[in-house]
Amino acid sequence: MIQFMLNGQEVCIENAGPTVTLLDWLRETQHMTGTKEGCNEGDCGACTVTVSTLDDSGVTHQAQNACILFLPQLAGKAVRTVEGLTSPTGELHPVQQAMVAEHGSQCGFCTPGFVMSMYTAHRTGRVDHDDVLAGNLCRCTGYAPIIRAAQVAATHPTPPWELDERTALQGLTTDEMGGDGFHLPTTTAELAELYAANPDATIVAGATDVGLWVTKQFREIGPLIFTHRVADLATITRVEGGLRIGAGVTLSRLRGAVADRHPDFAELIRRYGSVQVRNAATIGGNIANGSPIGDGSPALIALGATLTLRSASGTRDMPLEDFFIEYGKQDRQDGEFVESILIPDQIDTLACYKLSKRFDQDISAVCGCFAVQIQDGIVTSARIAFGGMAGTPKRATAVEASLIGHPFTQDAVRVAQDALSQDFQPLSDMRASADYRMQSARNMIRRYWLEQVEKVPTRLVGRQAEEGAI
Repeated sequence: MIQFMLNGQEVCIENAGPTVTLLDWLRETQHMTGTKEGCNEGDCGACTVTVSTLDDSGVTHQAQNACILFLPQLAGKAVRTVEGLTSPTGELHPVQQAMVAEHGSQCGFCTPGFVMSMYTAHRTGRVDHDDVLAGNLCRCTGYAPIIRAAQVAATHPTPPWELDERTALQGLTTDEMGGDGFHLPTTTAELAELYAANPDATIVAGATDVGLWVTKQFREIGPLIFTHRVADLATITRVEGGLRIGAGVTLSRLRGAVADRHPDFAELIRRYGSVQVRNAATIGGNIANGSPIGDGSPALIALGATLTLRSASGTRDMPLEDFFIEYGKQDRQDGEFVESILIPDQIDTLACYKLSKRFDQDISAVCGCFAVQIQDGIVTSARIAFGGMAGTPKRATAVEASLIGHPFTQDAVRVAQDALSQDFQPLSDMRASADYRMQSARNMIRRYWLEQVEKVPTRLVGRQAEEGAI
């Protein structure tokens, strides 16, 4: 059984299918067709809904993609769809009225998703509309009138009929949630025991990856262990020597947590997926899936991050770069899961360069992250990592060795560029050829030198946003 709130009404689902998505349940069971199916993989935003969560800090409202949200992920939460925005007498919400007044809708298919992203921003006070709407794709109206609508809506107050979900969420009975084929643990200890008893289970955090196994690959997966109720897996703690990030921390929260220490890492996260994806995806999932093009790992490797793995028998620590063995294979034993990541304290010299065909919501062809310490003109330490250059995220150890102990000069850059071929033999695929990847990585080394040593600005001023903090 799972319980959640839907447009202010309590929903209790017995025998919930663990891989039934919220989108399918809304449209096929509840006949609520305002939430649209476009890409069915979390890219287009037509299925955007608002998901509200209650914790010790209060109620958090976030836009998420219903097409890759499994029903058990909603246990104990509140969902609002486009059908739930108007007043009891049918008066439009300010974001709906603004879309009409500013001519923000043409064919109308994508409009509910835009409205829900704008509605969530309205509730949370966000006005960085370009970022908020980057995960919603419109192919007919064009973005200018939609952005105007968002700007107009932001000037209007919260309507008097808007529901405060706090009381409703406090009233949910959540002690006995679970069902056939899935588990909803609430502590890491319970998660460890469940995983030990079910080593073949699939752990699901944000489902931004696993969701596509179901919607695109049509895979039958199970049993499933959902982690969103494991509160101690979602903590961010400043500890002696560093910042400990729980594996269940979403990328939106991680961005806020690292912005003051490593702003380039925060900027890299801003280009990870969309707001909807970042609100669901976790840093633990980003690491555990072992993707060679996952943007989180190169930055964390460059920062010297340490990984903690947890099982029923205890914990095990390792440098993050040692976790990745080869494509599709990680150093993770049966019953082990990623518990946390420790980012050590250090002087910030991190620079991250993401190369992709689009600025927003695109997978990297190459992602290079550099953290080089220079004292009296001599490189004293260097940690450099790339994604997209090998079967795993990987350190460029030959490049590092060529730099350490030498002046960071243009000649040193040329030597380091040549050393890349000792570290990587990239492949060609649909995103980039091997030659393009190698040349791009070489250029990133030079770009880092230009920024750090020559103080040459190489970046356009980007959009600014705040998606959360500790």
